[in-house]
Amino acid sequence: MANKTFALNTEPHIATVGSVDLGFQPEVMGDDFMDGYMALRDAQRGAGVDVENLEDADPSALRGVTNALRTFLADLMVEDSAKVFLSADVVQAREVVGTYAKWAEAEAAAADLDGASVRWTLRLPDRVIVELMEWVVELYGGGSRPTGSSSGSSRPPSRAGRRGTGVSRSKVSTPTTGS
Repeated sequence: MANKTFALNTEPHIATVGSVDLGFQPEVMGDDFMDGYMALRDAQRGAGVDVENLEDADPSALRGVTNALRTFLADLMVEDSAKVFLSADVVQAREVVGTYAKWAEAEAAAADLDGASVRWTLRLPDRVIVELMEWVVELYGGGSRPTGSSSGSSRPPSRAGRRGTGVSRSKVSTPTTGS
C-alpha cells in the first residue's frame, strides 16, 4: 500500500499594499471559496454591471460591485486584516468624523449628518483591488498553488503578454503533468 503526505499551509499569505500587509487565510476550503466567488458574480450580474464596459455603468451599481468585491476578499483574510480592509470612514467637511466596521454602518451614520459622505478607511485604487482578486483566485481557486513559504507567494506569476495587446490565450502553452 502506498502512502502520500499532503502539506497544508499554516502561515497566512501576505499581500503587501503600500505600507499595509494584508494577511490571507493559509488555506480556504473549496466550497467556501466558490460560495464567496458565486456571491461576487451574482452581485455583479444583479447590478447589471458589464466589467468590459464601465463607461456606461451606474455609479451606485459600481459601488455595490466594489462592496461585494471587498467583502469577497475580506472573507478570505485573517480577522485583523479583514477589519482594516472593510472599515469605512464618515467624512464631513473634509474631516473624518467616525470610522465604522462596515460600509452600511457608515452610510447610516452619514445619512444623519449634513453633507457627510462615506469612503473606505483603507483607500486603494481599483486596479489594486482587481489585482488582489486575481491573486486570491489563483491562490485558492486552483491556479499555481504555492509550494514554499506563504511569504514568498505574495505576488502571482505574471501573465503572458500585456493587457490590451490582443495576445491569444490559445498561443500560451499550458504545462501538463504525467502520472
